[in-house]
Amino acid sequence: MGINIMGGIALCLGVLVVMGAIYLLFVSIVPGFPAPSRPLRTQKRSGHTPGENPVPVREDRSFQVEGTRVSAWLYLPHDPEGRFPCIIMGHGAGGTKDMMLENYAVRFQKAGLAVLSFDYRHFGASGGRPRNLIWIPHQLADWAGAIAYARGLKRINPEKIALWGTSFGGGHVMVTASKDTRIACAAAQCPALDGRASGEAFLKREGFGYTLRMMVHGQRDMVRSWLRLSPHKIPLVGRKGDIALMPDDAALQLFESVAPDGFINEVCARIILRWGRYNPVKYAKKVGCPVLLQICEKDIFTPLSAARKAEHDLGSYGEVKYYPIGHFDIYTGDSFETAVSDQLAFFKKHLL
Repeated sequence: MGINIMGGIALCLGVLVVMGAIYLLFVSIVPGFPAPSRPLRTQKRSGHTPGENPVPVREDRSFQVEGTRVSAWLYLPHDPEGRFPCIIMGHGAGGTKDMMLENYAVRFQKAGLAVLSFDYRHFGASGGRPRNLIWIPHQLADWAGAIAYARGLKRINPEKIALWGTSFGGGHVMVTASKDTRIACAAAQCPALDGRASGEAFLKREGFGYTLRMMVHGQRDMVRSWLRLSPHKIPLVGRKGDIALMPDDAALQLFESVAPDGFINEVCARIILRWGRYNPVKYAKKVGCPVLLQICEKDIFTPLSAARKAEHDLGSYGEVKYYPIGHFDIYTGDSFETAVSDQLAFFKKHLL
């Protein structure tokens, strides 16, 4: 009797495995899973920050990570002598170094700080195939590579390396600072700290049907990567209701205002399956340097619950600023001025 029951269970499990494999194969290769492209209506930009030097003093640099070229910009203070503290800057999901990072970098440069901003592999001027792949282990390795490169520069003080990350990059800052005990300090702007909490908020906001459709897009791209087929991509930003990694009107408006000519509004959809499992807030207890957390109280992408937990776990290392704005408001206007002023005060305190 027991043997028959066990045999029946094994048979059921086998059937489920086969059915699951058939489903994934179907999703990966059968046509009919459209993700309409959404080209950005980018605006003409002057190419420099208003009020700053028309041509910021920066140098094109590059370094290798796992055999792939990473493109970077190095900003050095105008003082021809000395070794400088250096802020490593990385963007959020899908962003590149020529999208707003220079607005911050020139402020830090004028304050006597060096800056190294970089494009993640698969994005911008960096190498890596497929293009527009957000892959968390790769991006964390890029952060480590940027730090190692900066420490090897003769004009940089290797004991005064700081981190600056925004959105998804803000989460990377938390993880990186917890693993590298030589980091002097770190600033995380509107950081993505808890993928699970963000996923729950996304489900509540967008609904079960939309979330299920997004998961299918993620499955299609993931399985196609296993089969070494071309990637399945979806728009990075779109209007609410569009299939996009960030279906939000404010996100679309910001990207259209800051994206450079030739920017392709798409990402490999597999990140949808990984985002919810990435929880940088878990690393807060392991951080051993001062951290500036800049939290947008109306942020629909990074719930306040994660920020509160990070603030608690950082303890005396945490310096937290709350702003009554949304996720994408912090990059422009008065909100930018307030945020960058807070960052300057923080970096001067811990680096100069």
